[in-house]
Amino acid sequence: MITKTILGQLIIEALESNSGSASIVKICEYIWHNYEPDLRDSGNLFYTWQYDLRWASERLRKEGIIEK
Repeated sequence: MITKTILGQLIIEALESNSGSASIVKICEYIWHNYEPDLRDSGNLFYTWQYDLRWASERLRKEGIIEK
């Protein structure tokens, strides 16, 4: 099961798998291909995960963990 809390970790994982740089589409594709069953088991997050992913990426930028 995926939660909003771990979306940031999944973004970092997706970036690392793409040599440190990826579009939001590539990040979403990576997460979908690797975590589809977990997303489907995530209740309401299943319907909002891409929206929540954008907020998680903004938080990572503000914390200086990822670049713009």
